[in-house]
Amino acid sequence: MGNKVFVSGDEAVALAVKLAKPKVIAAYPITPQTIVVERLAEMVEKRELDAQYMYVESEHSALAAVMGASVLGARTFTATSSQGLLYMAEVMHYASGGRVPLVMMNANRALALPWSIFGDQRDSLSLLDSGWIQAYVEDAQESLDMIIQAYAIAENNKVLTPVMINLDGFVLTHTFEAIEVPTEEQVSRFLPEFNLEGKMDLNNPKNLFFSSSPADNIKFKFQQQQAIEDAKEIIAELDKQYKEITGRGYGGLAVGYKTEDADTIIITLGSITGLVKDVVDSLRNEGLKVGVVKIRFMRPFPDKEILELCKNAKKVGVLEKDISFGYHGTVYTNVADALKSAGIELVNYIAGLGGKNISFNDIENIFRELISIDSGRKVQTLNFVGVTD
Repeated sequence: MGNKVFVSGDEAVALAVKLAKPKVIAAYPITPQTIVVERLAEMVEKRELDAQYMYVESEHSALAAVMGASVLGARTFTATSSQGLLYMAEVMHYASGGRVPLVMMNANRALALPWSIFGDQRDSLSLLDSGWIQAYVEDAQESLDMIIQAYAIAENNKVLTPVMINLDGFVLTHTFEAIEVPTEEQVSRFLPEFNLEGKMDLNNPKNLFFSSSPADNIKFKFQQQQAIEDAKEIIAELDKQYKEITGRGYGGLAVGYKTEDADTIIITLGSITGLVKDVVDSLRNEGLKVGVVKIRFMRPFPDKEILELCKNAKKVGVLEKDISFGYHGTVYTNVADALKSAGIELVNYIAGLGGKNISFNDIENIFRELISIDSGRKVQTLNFVGVTD
């Protein structure tokens, strides 16, 4: 059993990275990610972590640096947030197309303009098409555990795809919680040393990051798609292995809470899940059959899991901190495709943009509005929560 500590989500990430033992860390600080890279710098300075720490001039350079180190066979780490993540966007496609097994933490934060340092999820969701595996965590414990699992996922030879672990800015990054930190022995049992078969080798030269003809390009894109599809089973299997070693597991790509008999469900992403569970418990005491589905991975997308978890529901609300301007939220459009054949009344609720608080009452009102559809009430497909506050 590991040690119990009281830390912020950012510090939980740093502790996980330390246990994964990367050899190269490159980072550029940006709120609310900064604490992660500060703690890692301290660990390297104190020789608690044997790694090369690279001070770079931008987020673009940070990702490029770890990508270069990774193809040489070094386990690496970087972290970012918001505008910094967007600055990395060009390199993100290089990393995924080059099948570079990177791990990056993103502290979800609103995008400009208006300028805001507070959290929503528009930064990472805007990059779903970048070819990275994307996971979203509920609390600090899951943050730590998923960083460790991310290395095992990314470095699996059937996957070889970069992984981004997303933490809600401030709600998770700066909030302190009691967590259990696994021992080095537990992590070493779960996570083998990094051994990249196709790494750069002066004695065995390879052509990396090459151009291709139009005739061949689609073959490489097909391989990327297949790798992320293959990751679905690998993610589930690795989570089982992790639970056997540490006692903690998180289920599949999406998990349900009191969904077995629920006729009304809210689908969530990230830290808001905990509060929605509290509302579910409260409404269950009134005899209302409500539940929540937590999406853990947006890529690969858990379409089959969502369909199974919502099979008994008549009404589903998708609550997300995101909007794809001119249509619905990005999470909603993905969920709508998964549920297109289920005959479910589906409603999109946009909340928390720019870090605006989502309250217990907000969530309760969403449930009650969804339930009221049974009485013939018409509910708009797209709803902004808190605009009139």
